[in-house]
Amino acid sequence: MRFCVPMTLLLTAALEAQPQLLTLPGRSPLISIRVVFLTGTASDPVGKEGVGSLTAAMLAQGGSRQMSYQEILDALFPMAVSVKFQVDKEMTVFHANTHLDNLDEFYKVFRGMLLEPGWRQEDLNRLRDDAINFLRVSLRGNNDEELGKEVLYNLIYSGHPYGHHNAGVVSALQKLRLEDLQEFYRRNYTRSNLIIGLAGGYPADFAERVRKDFAQLPAGPPPAVRLPEPPPIRGRHVTLIEKDTRAVACSIGFPIAVRRGHPDYPALLVAQSWFGQHRMSGGRLFQRMRELRGLNYGDYAYIEYFPRGMFQFEPDPNLARRQQIFQIWIRPVEPDTAHFALRLAMYELDRLIRLGLTREEFERTRQFLSKYVNLLTRTKTAELGYAIDSRFYGIPDYNTYIKQALARLTVDEVNRAIRKHLRTTDLHIVLVAKNCEALRSRLLADEPSPITYNAPKPAEILEEDKIVAAWKLNLKPENVRIIPVEKIFE
Repeated sequence: MRFCVPMTLLLTAALEAQPQLLTLPGRSPLISIRVVFLTGTASDPVGKEGVGSLTAAMLAQGGSRQMSYQEILDALFPMAVSVKFQVDKEMTVFHANTHLDNLDEFYKVFRGMLLEPGWRQEDLNRLRDDAINFLRVSLRGNNDEELGKEVLYNLIYSGHPYGHHNAGVVSALQKLRLEDLQEFYRRNYTRSNLIIGLAGGYPADFAERVRKDFAQLPAGPPPAVRLPEPPPIRGRHVTLIEKDTRAVACSIGFPIAVRRGHPDYPALLVAQSWFGQHRMSGGRLFQRMRELRGLNYGDYAYIEYFPRGMFQFEPDPNLARRQQIFQIWIRPVEPDTAHFALRLAMYELDRLIRLGLTREEFERTRQFLSKYVNLLTRTKTAELGYAIDSRFYGIPDYNTYIKQALARLTVDEVNRAIRKHLRTTDLHIVLVAKNCEALRSRLLADEPSPITYNAPKPAEILEEDKIVAAWKLNLKPENVRIIPVEKIFE
């Protein structure tokens, strides 16, 4: 049976929509403010990739109607406050921390930035140049590791709303006009698309004041970006990015149907943590690749998007997504060991799927995660960010969600989730390297890739090396391609 809602009721509901308000009141004089719009680069129209990110930049790093950007900087400097922003596929966040003594003065500037943008052409020109330089110079030219990870995401989500870098595409950025940004703002920066988070010892009437101010935004419909399933991956695909670089960076990944709130999320979180906890030396990948063999600086695994990993120890909040991937990050290795390192990562993933975790490994990892979750939310601003993410996913506060799930979890459930969601076939591999034609030939030949060491190694490692060196990648020529770095993100 189908039910029809009268259009008048839908219009009334839209008009009455109010910003969601999430508050964590406390006694601290340091006030945290997070304004999160449930929109992002997945809403970029085709041909205008980058408009979502550039719109956010215009609000955070352009002027308001009343003040130029330089005047905003001059006003905020004595308060020791800066407005930060972050744009992802389905969330755009503006956040700041200010002392209670400066709250009124800061908020006056802050609300003007978000509610009354200046839309000056000179700001657009400057910020567009910044975005293009970021893609071409900072990311493509200077950061092989983040480059490889972002190309991996683009490949996995090719033809999908997630399928371009958050900063955009150079050719699209060059064509964007002020009118494009204003239209994106009008359609997506609405009060029904908004979660406002406040934490700290703010005055009793401040929360309602903020809600009332942001209720001036148009009502607008809720987010309506349709996310198809990621395109199917058949076989192992290798993308070699040809670049004049001294080492080889590697990223491996595939989509998973697991996100926070999914029954298997806690189990996969344990598996990922044991296999390759970010920037931790206890992970299996780290131990086998760096500690025992000295191949590189670190090796990690993820079940959620984790950008800027080489710059920080914990992930940022407000990167919530309806779709996620499993990813292995192999930090750069010497060119002579790249083939072996790739095989070792695949060998270890295969081992994880075949053998799973022992009860002892499970218990140790579960204890670690039950404490690590406290580290993620140790500040009020982080706690606020995670609380907003939990509202997005429809789960309790993150600490409660994780600790309760871990307490109920069994090693059998972890190993069952590993076998269900992880794989060594039907995936993408991205290598950033020099002399890619020669590397491609070696990969396709699939001949043994023995490794030599400068110091003695235990006999068991040398025996295992023989197995790893002969581990078959079984790549097809049509699935191994070379892309010049100059073409990435263009």
